[in-house]
Order: sequence, then C-alpha cells, then structure tokens
Amino acid sequence: MSALKNSPFGKRMRKDQEQDATRRNRPGSTTAFPATEYPATPSLESSASTSESAGPESPSRQRPDYGDRFVPSRSGDMRTTFNLKEPESPSKKRPVISSETDAVKEQANNLFTSILHTEVAPSSPSRPGSPVRQPTASTSTLPSTPSRKRLFTYSTPSNPSTPSRTLDSPHNEAYQSSPVRGESRLLLESPRRSLRSVCKTPYRVLDAPELAEDFYLNLVDWSSTNVLGVGLGPCVYLWTAYNATVNKLCDLSDSSDVVSSLSWVKQGSILAVGTLSGRLHIYDAIALKRLRTYPKAHTQRIGCMAWNNYTLSSGSRDRIIHHRDVRDPSPNPYQKSAGHRQEVCGLKYSTQADPLLASGGNDNKVCIWDLRSSQRDPGSVTPEMSTQPPLWKFHEHTAAVKALAWDPHMPGLLATGGGTQDKHIRFWNTQSGKMLNQLDTGSQVCNLVWSITSHELVSTHGFSSTTAQNQICIWKYPSLNMVASLTGHTNRVLYLAMSPEGETIVTGAGDETLRFWNAFPKATTPKPAVDSALRYDKMMR
Repeated sequence: MSALKNSPFGKRMRKDQEQDATRRNRPGSTTAFPATEYPATPSLESSASTSESAGPESPSRQRPDYGDRFVPSRSGDMRTTFNLKEPESPSKKRPVISSETDAVKEQANNLFTSILHTEVAPSSPSRPGSPVRQPTASTSTLPSTPSRKRLFTYSTPSNPSTPSRTLDSPHNEAYQSSPVRGESRLLLESPRRSLRSVCKTPYRVLDAPELAEDFYLNLVDWSSTNVLGVGLGPCVYLWTAYNATVNKLCDLSDSSDVVSSLSWVKQGSILAVGTLSGRLHIYDAIALKRLRTYPKAHTQRIGCMAWNNYTLSSGSRDRIIHHRDVRDPSPNPYQKSAGHRQEVCGLKYSTQADPLLASGGNDNKVCIWDLRSSQRDPGSVTPEMSTQPPLWKFHEHTAAVKALAWDPHMPGLLATGGGTQDKHIRFWNTQSGKMLNQLDTGSQVCNLVWSITSHELVSTHGFSSTTAQNQICIWKYPSLNMVASLTGHTNRVLYLAMSPEGETIVTGAGDETLRFWNAFPKATTPKPAVDSALRYDKMMR
C-alpha cells in the first residue's frame, strides 16, 4: 500500500481530492449533482413576468445555476413521452364515424388489406400428405412371391408440385413480369360489385326561423301528396315540392300556444297539429282550414303522433298515449295506453296489414302495443275501454328513445335509437320479442327512417363522444356497413322526414335550416297506390 501511495498515480489522486475539497469549501459554489436543491424550471410566461416585476437583480437573489444535462422521465410510454404518438384517451375506444367514410373507400381499404396480406405473408405452399400407414402383420394378406421388377428406372415424377412440373406451366411466377404475386393479380382483376355514389352536399337549403332545438319535439313531416309541413314557433307552414311554394296553414299566436308536433295522415292531405298546452287540431291542408279541435287532448305538451287509417294516436309528457277516432267528434279518446313512467317522445305504426304500435319514452323503454281489439265503430256508444298492457317491453336502452322505424321490407323488424347516454341503434324482432343486433354509433341518435327503395337505414345524430357529430348516416342492413355520411348542419339534427317517392330526405336542426339530400336510389318497380278513407277526392261524384 505504501508503494501505491508514493507512486505517481497515488500522488495524482491525492492532488485531485485536495482540489475538489478546496472547490467545495469555496463560498457560493455548488456541488456536481444538487438534484434535490434545484428549483423547478419556470415556464416562459412566469419567467417573463418575474423579470419585469422584480426589476434589476438584487444581491440576495442569485440566478439559479442549471446543469447542461437533460434526463427525461422514462416512467411512462417512450413513444408518448417523446411525442411520437398521441396519448390514447378513453373516448377514442368508441367507434369514430368519419365524415369522409363511404362504401367506395371502405371497399378500397378492404382490397388493399387483402393484397398487403397476400404480398407480405403469403400462404405456405402445399405440403405432401402424410405417408399412408402400412397394414400390420395381423391384417396383411398371406405372403406371396414378389414379382420381378427393375431396380433402376427413369420416369417423370408423378407429383405435380415439383419444380420440374411447375416450370412447364405458362402461369408460373418465374415467367411473370408483374411485381405482385398471382393471388394479388386475381384480387385486382376480379370483378367488384358496383357501388352507388351518394352526393355529400344538399341540393336545396331552406331557412327555418324559430325551428325549436328540442330533442322531444317532432316538427317536420312529409305527406304522401308531396307537401312538407314545418312547425315554426306558433305557426305551421306548408312547402309544396312541385312548385316550391309556401303557404301558412295556421297561426296559434292568438291562443298564446306553440306547435310541438306534426303528423300527416298516411294517404291524403289531413294534418294533425299538437301544441305545448296539450291541444290537438286537425287541418285540411288543401282548403287550409281547421276541421276539428280537441282542447284538452292531454294535460301537458304533445310531443309525438302517429296515424293508422282513421285512428290518431298521440303521446304526451303526461306519460299516456291516447287513441282517437277522427270521425268521432267526441273529445274523449276511446283507448288509452299507459306503459311509460316518463314523457312519451316517439310513436310509430308498423306497415303490415295488422299494424302494431311502437312507443319510446324518456324512461329509456320501448313498448309494443297490439291495438287490433281496441278499434270500434265510431257510431257506437260503448264506454271508454280500459288500459291494456303492452305486448312487449324492451329495457336494453340506457337513454331516451325517440327514434323509431319499422322496416317496410321485413315484417316485424323494428329499429330503435337511444339518446346521449346510449348512442346505440338496436334491431328487434317483435314477433319473438328478441333483439337481433345492435350498432354503437358513438353519438346521440335523434331519428331513424328506413328506405322504401333499398334495404338501407338513415339515422341523424346530435351530441357525440368523438370528433364527428351532427351527421346524417346511411347504413346497409343487415351488414350494418356505412354507405355514406353526410355533414352540413352545425347543430343537432333533430328532425327527419322522407319524400313519398323514397329518394329524398329532409333534415332540420337547431341552426334553423332545412336541408334536402338525395340519399336513396330510385325505385325499380312502381309503388302501388293505397286508398284511404280520408282521400276526399275519391269520394267525389
């Protein structure tokens, strides 16, 4: 040890230690790694404000001495720490409805994925089959003298997968000049189904001042005579699609009332108007006059209505559904349906011969009613029938159900849409009472309408948990693939109606505009005309 201390190396080490001790004892000096004594690095804004307010640097406040090393925190994800990717948020786990997604791009993406998989990870070549197990001695036949065969013979191999056979084929990859494999060429050259293109912009936009932004109201409806009815504040306006003329049907300002719902009869020009005070009016749209009024139809606002021939069903905030025969001047309904615990915000009759009534409420429930036994002769004087329980009651939704739509192509198929806390479109078989499928749209479902020219469904949306919102989406059934996504409204798309020919839809939103879209293809076969008891032109002699 003494030899090491007196060596030049030992003397140099003792000299370095003495210099380090002298440097540490010097006043105002700092150690090499004062990690715990360093103040936090200030931001640009805080440093600027501090320098301006403090003025010249005082002797008592010394400028902090920062090191020249940067040691990043590696506790989390490296890619997130160094901004190589955005941190994943819980909202991104939900399906994002992109405004640029359509069927054409989806088909191209699927084709690209298939070709990429074929080129990067091609299927393994066919392997020869496993050898056949020879029979054992117990199962073999009796021994016999083997026939004399030549030991050395020359013949063409019988296995066609050997290189000697595959090189003779003109389709061998060795003779192809294309950079892709044969399987990829087959995918590229194979015929693909033709997809229709949907125009992403509306062909007409109308101003709709005072169009209420209320999720529970139904203020837009399109009649079978190609007349659009719109409720704007206390007034109802009629827009004729043939000549684009506008007429005012009624004005409820004198009674200090506001329109809350509209509904056209299935065939004809009779329009039912519900108000916030619970009044119900029946109008003739051709003569522009009122035919009948029910001053106390409900105790609270009427948010939805539905027609079944001459029967008018209305749902209200008083949680009861009333059924009236419009041929009967009696103010009392002949039937009531009580199955919801909160406001009834959706009503739709099915299109089958014996229609069922679907109702949706703010209690997140969907009820199916069979009212065939409740229809009566308007001339009879039987008392009001007692309330009947619903045929089915579905509890799967977790938000208010306003969107209801019966499939015109498949009897008994009902589509329902949930509100902000649900965001799902669910499909029900009302014959068995079971849910067939569901689709998470990622946004509030406000309306649903089935196409009568194709097996497609259009939905309108509002509040969303993703970046895409206020959209009109077209879905293919039963695959539930998106055909197109239409954008243009700046507020929730709360109102939706379809033209009688089934090619055009109109949407209304809180931005006080009505937008017309060419959403569906033309019908291949003409739709047969259906007579109605309210078609007054058929009753003329």
